[in-house]
Amino acid sequence: MSEMNAFKNQLTFAQETKLLALDAWHSALENLELRMDCPDAYQDELLRKADEMDRMGVLSWHEWRDLRREADEAYLRAGAADDYH
Repeated sequence: MSEMNAFKNQLTFAQETKLLALDAWHSALENLELRMDCPDAYQDELLRKADEMDRMGVLSWHEWRDLRREADEAYLRAGAADDYH
């Protein structure tokens, strides 16, 4: 048994669901191509993912708010052309 599987087996279903959802959100956050090509769609995707996690009940209100703030900050950086430097 690998160490990763040993760790995974220690997670509850709710914890695993939350980790997978947060991983997907962070993958979207790091999507430089979408961020550069269409900042509006980039922000919409991040906000949609945060809202979906909230609907699923895997985030606290503070976590949801923090993800939305981070999405807004990333959108502003994209709009300021920070990715092009």
